[in-house]
Amino acid sequence: MKSSYLILTAFMALASCALAFDPSPLQDFCVAINDTNNGVFVNGKFCKDPKLATANDFFFSVKEGNTSNSLGSKVTPVAVNEILGLNTLGISLARIDFAPRGLNPPHTHPRATEILIVLEGTLYVGFVTSNPQNRLITKVLNKGDVFVFPIGLIHFQLNVGYGNALAMAGLSSQNPGVITVANAVFGSNPKISSDVLTKAFQVDNKIVDNLQKQFWLDNN
Repeated sequence: MKSSYLILTAFMALASCALAFDPSPLQDFCVAINDTNNGVFVNGKFCKDPKLATANDFFFSVKEGNTSNSLGSKVTPVAVNEILGLNTLGISLARIDFAPRGLNPPHTHPRATEILIVLEGTLYVGFVTSNPQNRLITKVLNKGDVFVFPIGLIHFQLNVGYGNALAMAGLSSQNPGVITVANAVFGSNPKISSDVLTKAFQVDNKIVDNLQKQFWLDNN
C-alpha cells in the first residue's frame, strides 16, 4: 500500500511539472504564420512548414522607445507577434525605456514570470503578494541589478535617478499578456458600473466618475 502511494505521488509530481504555462515543443521550432489555409494550429498560432523557415522568422530589431508621454516610459515587447519563431518556445522579452521619473505603472502578466535587469539608471521596483497579506516587496536597482516578479502578481518600475533609465525583461511565455491595473479598472470598455467601484474602493461616486473620464495611457 505504501509503495502504491509513493508511485502515485511521484506520478502526480511529474504530471504537475508537465502542465507548463506554454507547452513544450515536440519539434525544433514551429514558426507562426497568419495564413490559416497552409499551416498546423499549435499553441494559439498556425505553423509554417519547417523547411520554409528563414532567419527572419527568428529576428527582430528593437529600437529605443519614445518616452514622451504622461507616464514617461515605453515598453517595447518582443513576443510571438514580433518574432514568429518564438511560437511554442515559451519565452519572450521586453525593452523598457524610462525618462527621468518615468513610471511603468502597476500591472500584471497573467501568463508569465518576469526577470528584469537594469542596463542604465536607477529603478525603484516592487510587487504585491496575493490576498490576504498583500505584502509590498520593493528594491532599488542600479545598473547590473536583477529582480524577479512572480507570475500574476501586480508589479511596477519607477525611475528614481536623475537621467534616463533602461531595462530589459525576460518573460516565461511567448505571449505573457499585460493587464495595467488603472486601465483595466477605470478605462474598461464598456465601463464598470460606478456602483461597483464606489463600493469596492469606498469612495464618493464623483471620484469614480472623474477617474473613468481620464485618458488611461497604454505605454506598451
